[in-house]
Amino acid sequence: MSAFFRSRKLKYPLLTLALLGATATVLISLWSEVAAGVFLLLYAGVFTWTWVTEKKNYEMTEKHIETLSYRMKKVGEEALLEMPIGIILLGDNYEIEWANPYITSAVSQDSLIGEALFSLSDDFQTLIKSEELTEMIILLDGRKYKVSYQPDDKLLYFFDNTEQLDIEALYEADRTVIGMLFIDNYDELTQGMDDQSRSAINSMVTSLVNDWAANHGIFVKRTSSDRFIAIFNEAILAELEQGKFAILDDIREIKAKDNLALTLSIGVGAGAMSLIELGSMAQSSLDLVLGRGGDQVGIKHPSGKMKFYGGKTNPVEKRTRVRARVISHALRDLIQDSDQVFVMGHKMPDMDAIGAAVGVAKMAAMNKVSGKIVVDFDAYDRSVGRLMEELQGDPELFSQFITPEEAMASMTDNSLLVIVDTHKPSMVIDERLLQRMDRVVLIDHHRRGEEFITNTMLVYMEPYASSTAELVTELIEYQPKHEKLSILEATSMLAGIVVDTKSFTLRTGARTFEAASYLRSNGADTVLVQQLLKEDLDTYVERSKLVETVEFPVPGVAIARGEEDRIYSSVLIAQTADILLTMKDVEASFVVAERSEGVIGISARSLGKVNVQLIMEQLDGGGHLTNAATQMNGVTLDQALEQLQQVITDQYEGGNEE
Repeated sequence: MSAFFRSRKLKYPLLTLALLGATATVLISLWSEVAAGVFLLLYAGVFTWTWVTEKKNYEMTEKHIETLSYRMKKVGEEALLEMPIGIILLGDNYEIEWANPYITSAVSQDSLIGEALFSLSDDFQTLIKSEELTEMIILLDGRKYKVSYQPDDKLLYFFDNTEQLDIEALYEADRTVIGMLFIDNYDELTQGMDDQSRSAINSMVTSLVNDWAANHGIFVKRTSSDRFIAIFNEAILAELEQGKFAILDDIREIKAKDNLALTLSIGVGAGAMSLIELGSMAQSSLDLVLGRGGDQVGIKHPSGKMKFYGGKTNPVEKRTRVRARVISHALRDLIQDSDQVFVMGHKMPDMDAIGAAVGVAKMAAMNKVSGKIVVDFDAYDRSVGRLMEELQGDPELFSQFITPEEAMASMTDNSLLVIVDTHKPSMVIDERLLQRMDRVVLIDHHRRGEEFITNTMLVYMEPYASSTAELVTELIEYQPKHEKLSILEATSMLAGIVVDTKSFTLRTGARTFEAASYLRSNGADTVLVQQLLKEDLDTYVERSKLVETVEFPVPGVAIARGEEDRIYSSVLIAQTADILLTMKDVEASFVVAERSEGVIGISARSLGKVNVQLIMEQLDGGGHLTNAATQMNGVTLDQALEQLQQVITDQYEGGNEE
């Protein structure tokens, strides 16, 4: 009852009690006046006691509330002024109107009032002007604060997270990393060596790797003649990245027989908690690096994100054809087990893609299986157009070319699909054919990228090769000799080699000339090849105009750009990049121009000192160390140039991330 009464003003419960007492007295007096008098006396005593008690409780409650209110107000003032939380109130122009003592002392100033907020740190502009961010970490006087922004009240709260972030950074830096090291061409270089020479090479490599590991605090163990395993942490990995993995250069300087150099490939797994997962990522990275030609480092994280370092040399050409013979026999068996063979290259096919496709179709004919070449008759460059006109003169050969729709209609579950001159599913002429077929073979000469056609039955990727046409030519040599190459077929394949080697001047090895010799012996017409590759006067003039725009963002790197709102052909862009590379003091060339509505194309060329493949991969492209390209959607010409220049700067300053 007292709790009920304390919840109301004092007069109301007492008035109620008085009314109840009067009512009870009247009722009792009807029964007995004596009883009513006794009850009235007792009731008067109870009423008086209740009055005194309730008044006392009321006064105590009022006093308690006053005390509590005072203490709360005092605590609030102390919290606002004394607690280790910074508070800043901003004005309309983002000047500081009020700041509590904590944040004022944190920035070592007597007063912040009237100061411009952005003078404390430029990061405040990112936080305040962002429509998405409500908090971020900002560095002030060496301390790291998590700053929360309340835009409605223009209020900033500062929480000092320095110790927590330092502990997190220490934890991240101490996480385990696994690396796998592989000497790319060890077996080939030591083949035929006597025991003493081989032992000297082994000792030299082991000594270099052990010294490198000791200098960086890495545990390393040689597991076989050409493999090492390394255990270190994220902090050491960051140090190695900063130095761009100098061990690659040290190993490359070791000269073996015939003055050939050893090269090292490293696959690294980082960022995972499980040692099993780290080992798996390290092996996956190493496989990818070897697919890209070796002599580089690949770092993989659980998200699938890749970083690459090195790749300064062209892949070493294989001296023997053992692998080509094995692949050729395996492909022969697959063709003979198929009812049809379909060959498909990349979008906007060039001479190499068409020549390689013609060669694979010929292999199908050699095994008495129907072969079809999938092309988009509305999407190829002028030189390929001239070749297609020549092919029309041979109705039997030209009948092998079909559209993607015709291929989809005639494919069966027992058909074989061969992809040539690309390994990226997004680059093939029609990705539906890949999704439709379970039996897929891949033949390519490009360095492997992260995007890759999976679930293939056979993969033949040799980055050392000049062209896919060269690889296919070698495969043909081991096929049944039921049919010989026709003059037009041999010419198509030779044209692919000539185009990709720039008339045997780039990426040309002994086996390139052997393949060309084989095609020439089968009647390849070199005069026709030159006619196919001729250019008209308008193209020459347009190329000259592009050359006039050349700028040098860094020494040795030339960048040319096309005109705004003008469409350029991919061949013209690529030819301009080739021409720039012939200029004095040009180590790498880039040509940026609009390829189609909303698509900016970049062609990149290099003499080998600059790895243009890594630069193009940063812009979602790819290719070779000396020959690469990309297409950028949804950007302007100026934006594409800005991104390219930024990536080039990053390439010169450090590693490259994919």
